[in-house]
Amino acid sequence: MASIVRISVNRFVGNNCVKGTISKINIQSIRTITSNLDKLPPKPKPWNYQEKSFNILYHPFDRTTSRFDENTKLIVVDGPVASGKTKFAKEIAKSFGMQYFPEANLDMNYINNYGYDLRKLDPLLPVDCRSFDIMDFLKNPQHKLVAKMQIQQYIVRLSQYIDALAHLLSTGQGVVLDRCVYSDFVFAEAMFSQNFISKKVKSKYYEFRDNTLPELMRPHLVIYLDVPVPKVLENIKKRNITYEVNSPAINEKYLGTMERFYKENYLKEISNHADLLVYDWTVEGDMEVVIEDIEAIDFNRFDDQDPQLKDWVYFHEEDWAVRRHYYCSKKDKILAYCFIPCYDIPELTVDAEDAEEYFSIINAAPGEKYLKGYNADMGDTSLLFKTSEPVRNTLPLRERRTV
Repeated sequence: MASIVRISVNRFVGNNCVKGTISKINIQSIRTITSNLDKLPPKPKPWNYQEKSFNILYHPFDRTTSRFDENTKLIVVDGPVASGKTKFAKEIAKSFGMQYFPEANLDMNYINNYGYDLRKLDPLLPVDCRSFDIMDFLKNPQHKLVAKMQIQQYIVRLSQYIDALAHLLSTGQGVVLDRCVYSDFVFAEAMFSQNFISKKVKSKYYEFRDNTLPELMRPHLVIYLDVPVPKVLENIKKRNITYEVNSPAINEKYLGTMERFYKENYLKEISNHADLLVYDWTVEGDMEVVIEDIEAIDFNRFDDQDPQLKDWVYFHEEDWAVRRHYYCSKKDKILAYCFIPCYDIPELTVDAEDAEEYFSIINAAPGEKYLKGYNADMGDTSLLFKTSEPVRNTLPLRERRTV
């Protein structure tokens, strides 16, 4: 049986709460995560945050913390390409009864609410307005649209992370993410190291990142699967996805830069705010040992001066309601930080005439003429009785295509 090396784990010992306070007894008094799902207490019906706004009128009547239990946690599984993250994250989610969020990908944007793939329209669109996803990047990493793709990839990771927070706070169900917005920069750095994106694009990327990450709540736990570059290349060859195996982008320098920024930057920084488990996953290990390690972590935290897990310490029920309202109903406000025009960067700029042609074609596509729920030609009904637009744009839990 493969061995698992536990490199680092932060353990916490909390103090007793002051009698009469609501705050720190919310999530932080729940010290562990448990795989014994039968012992979890019943909770109120989940709030349908995708269809129903959570505004100030509901704050006193629908207590956010009433749905919290031991497994109301946000877990991120990270690691290099072909490290086994997806399988690992799914097993973690299943063991703890959590919602699995697949790695954010541009399929979530290009395939609309009605299942129509907007990439079918590429032959009709101006070159600078056409789709470009990870598959295209791996085939042609020198393409001008690589810069746009990396910015869009960051935005979709950000959008998914906001959805994860909205889900956790509205349902009480924990979430397991396959990668997340906090580690996305390792890809930008790897691209920059190979001159796939310019210095100006990298600078704009970090501008968007710096403006949006402070709006979020960092995860409770990050699990990193450590696989050395030679083994990653071996795994890529073994799983034999053509555009990966033949990609001019995937080489030792590209993967080595990712590994360096993961270990020297991302893990070092995120461990100041979240618990961290690092496993040698060169050979797939025993998941039972991983589950035991997670259950052994003490998440109790009451030191206000310590940044560890401070994002999950609030003093009043209303504080939780405000956070929940922000992620459920104000998602677009956070995403708006990434929609600032970049007129000084040619790779991120589209000619006005091309943009007009793009919107003309896209808006005529199936399911794009009106907002979701208002397209009669796509089967939507009861149009005369609809009086408001959709509450929020929630990304589908759609895994990336591999063919």
